[in-house]
Amino acid sequence: MDKKQKTVLAVVFIAIIGFVGLWNVDLSQGYLMISELSSNSDDYVGRDVSTMGMIKNETLDISTNGTSFVLQDLENPSFELNVKYTGSLPANLVEGQSISIGGKMVSKGMVEANQLVVSCPSKYSE
Repeated sequence: MDKKQKTVLAVVFIAIIGFVGLWNVDLSQGYLMISELSSNSDDYVGRDVSTMGMIKNETLDISTNGTSFVLQDLENPSFELNVKYTGSLPANLVEGQSISIGGKMVSKGMVEANQLVVSCPSKYSE
């Protein structure tokens, strides 16, 4: 086997490994704004969604049955989304905090989250 054949074989091998590695990765799912989810909720009901926002003050309810809160749009707080979550909670989950969620939109304005990602507090905030 000469050098050119080895190079072609190596490129094909790397391409196959890359294709197999990305087989189950959903690259189409990005973050949606809460305003978009609220305005076009019929398009997203029954689908997995990812969004980010701020936990509305006085809405965080942590109980043995799970956690629920209202998530407000970061750019337009008049858009809101009800969230239910039953997994392990991050230690720093508080009202007024910016978070990212992922889960299934089960009805208009309601997401059953299976993932919560809390932003780290900034050492530069006052």
